[in-house]
Amino acid sequence: MSVEALADDYRPSEDEEFMNARQREYFRKKLNAWKDEILRESRETLENLQEESTNHPDMADRASSESDRALELRTRDRQRKLIAKIDAALKRIEDGSYGFCEETGEPIGLARLDARPIATLSLEAQEMHERREKVYRDD
Repeated sequence: MSVEALADDYRPSEDEEFMNARQREYFRKKLNAWKDEILRESRETLENLQEESTNHPDMADRASSESDRALELRTRDRQRKLIAKIDAALKRIEDGSYGFCEETGEPIGLARLDARPIATLSLEAQEMHERREKVYRDD
């Protein structure tokens, strides 16, 4: 199915077959747009960091600049990891496993996928995972 075949106002619906060609194309477009936005922001950050690399004579200005730079780099690292998750979701679309819970094999749910298109667990499996994580963290 071509990208042009999807209307701009198309939204996946519970009334149609789960992960049909239209839904897969919808999520492929959504994931690629998200990835493109992250990459654009990364390029802008790199340009800003290169411009900002001037040496500040004032210690407070230098400290502030270094703090801003460290924050930007941490943000970029999180976004790099997010791109890896987006790429993994795009691969799942290609292999037909996208939209199905990795633990239960059940459909994840369109509302959850629309809100978090990189989700790999159904809401129930995610909640169970977080409860287990909390139990182990509290020990």
